[in-house]
Amino acid sequence: MIIGGLEKITLLDFPDKVAAIVFTQGCNFRCHFCYNPLLVWPESEASQKKYEKTYARISEDEFFLFLESRRGKLDGVVISGGEPTLHNDLPSFISKIKNLNFAVKLDTNGTNPEMLASLLASNSLDYLAMDLKAPLEKYSSVVGTSIDYKKLLKSVKMILNSGLPHEFRTTLVPGLIELADISEMGALISGADAWYLQKFKSDTPLVGRNLEDTPPFSDLEMAEMLAVAKKYVKLCQLRP
Repeated sequence: MIIGGLEKITLLDFPDKVAAIVFTQGCNFRCHFCYNPLLVWPESEASQKKYEKTYARISEDEFFLFLESRRGKLDGVVISGGEPTLHNDLPSFISKIKNLNFAVKLDTNGTNPEMLASLLASNSLDYLAMDLKAPLEKYSSVVGTSIDYKKLLKSVKMILNSGLPHEFRTTLVPGLIELADISEMGALISGADAWYLQKFKSDTPLVGRNLEDTPPFSDLEMAEMLAVAKKYVKLCQLRP
């Protein structure tokens, strides 16, 4: 596994668990608002964009030594990215984590339902989170690349029917998402356990550098979107 970063403790990202987050390197999206550009761009392209930060990869051996040292202190591991399902060794990577008796939460963009189906069939996951980027007609422009909508919808259906606790997440970016989009997005995930609406963060290097320092939606605008989104799922909340 190519590991692009490690957050040693989080109390937010894995509900009801104290967890670590491991970030895999590489993504098939180029979301303009993504604030983890070094997990997205190949190193050669990132250098052309003149990001001040540099790559901070760790080896898989280092990661598992860390997990060994946290047995009894952490409950789980969040596997995020980048996009973890791009990595063919993801199933074996998860198996090693589970063998240490950690629960596993997977963050995904939903573009690899085949990998998701395999992981669900092997009971490898304890929690699922998928980023819902936009209504379907806007998806490609928001993620910066063409997508297979059928695969995306297949992943949504699979998550909704998985029987696992799950959540969907949407970052609300002025100019990319508007109030009228929320109902269409909500209909795609109707009945989901949870949908978190996240405020756009622009005071950091982004994949879409033209969005840096762009003002986010106001609290009132966020509240209006939340009111609409709540109609479609069991739990809907704002996240900073």
